[in-house]
Amino acid sequence: MLLDSQFGVLEVPFNLDAPSAMVPLNFLAAFLISLTVASSALAAAPVELTRWLAPQAWVRDADGPIISLGKTGEFDDSHIFAPAVAYENGSFQLWYCGSRGATSSARVFRLGLASSKDGVHFDKYAENPVMQFADPARSILTPALLREGNGTVMRENGKLRMWFSSTTFGKGGMHTIHETESEDGVHWPEPSGVEIENAYCPSVLKTDRGYEMWFSDVTRRPWILRHAQSDDGKTWRITPRPILRLNQDWEAEVLVYPTVLKIDGAYLMWYGSYDNCIRRETTAIGFAASTDGVVWHKYENNPVLRPDPKRDWESNYVGNGCVSRLSDGSFRYWYSSRTAPPFKHLYFAINTARWAGPAAKP
Repeated sequence: MLLDSQFGVLEVPFNLDAPSAMVPLNFLAAFLISLTVASSALAAAPVELTRWLAPQAWVRDADGPIISLGKTGEFDDSHIFAPAVAYENGSFQLWYCGSRGATSSARVFRLGLASSKDGVHFDKYAENPVMQFADPARSILTPALLREGNGTVMRENGKLRMWFSSTTFGKGGMHTIHETESEDGVHWPEPSGVEIENAYCPSVLKTDRGYEMWFSDVTRRPWILRHAQSDDGKTWRITPRPILRLNQDWEAEVLVYPTVLKIDGAYLMWYGSYDNCIRRETTAIGFAASTDGVVWHKYENNPVLRPDPKRDWESNYVGNGCVSRLSDGSFRYWYSSRTAPPFKHLYFAINTARWAGPAAKP
């Protein structure tokens, strides 16, 4: 049963397809809400989003990868991707997923850590990995820290909160979202049970609504993006309608890896997709803006960041990262990349780019 063919809100953890997961709403009210969302998505962007939907000039500001594959035998010697970054006490901490094994069912991802003073030059933690499941076949994927609107990390009770997706490759395992917490970013307890099923790559902010999450619904292709809210960050209410679907010429097959900020009352999202789906060999980054985090307006000249064929370590894929606003008002995007085929490495490097930001408010 398709979620968006129903009119209601899901309480999770539940399978997004399961009829039993539905918490019925007033049918007519929900129907009208769905129509409103659908029609609003086609409307012109509100004037307050105009400056955000202008061109973005992202400048790569490192001469090579800021984090590379580990040495042979290390946990990240074959694949490295999905950076999540926090700035605290004058230092940037970057968590990422790394694995050994071929790009097949043999791979298992664990969580690594690296640190930096400037957000560009990173050193890996000597005792990586810092987190893994007790189940040795289960992977940790796409970590996301609890953040304020500008991307600043937010602690609760002195602890970092991290959500991430997980699966067991090669065994038909679904993608699920879990969470864990840590005081020092190094010692993490065994992750929670499943909070959302058939979900991948979360991005989480705490706003005046509570906890808000954006993620890819991977129930079936094409993948779409969804939104959820929670009062405690554990039990999530899924917004009935998808918030983004494929509808621009460059997008193909998936919408994935949202990273969301909320600045000056506007929600900002950078997301990935296959770039025209040429044998799944190229991805790029698009951008969308919203006044409520649910109805989004895409930048009409997407994508805003494409691979650079002149830089072999990011010549074909760019994606899965996070964006933060820096103290000078500019934005930094940490993202992972892939080399040209044949794809020996699922992802090859982590990189950084910077954007000065939009024009000043009129």
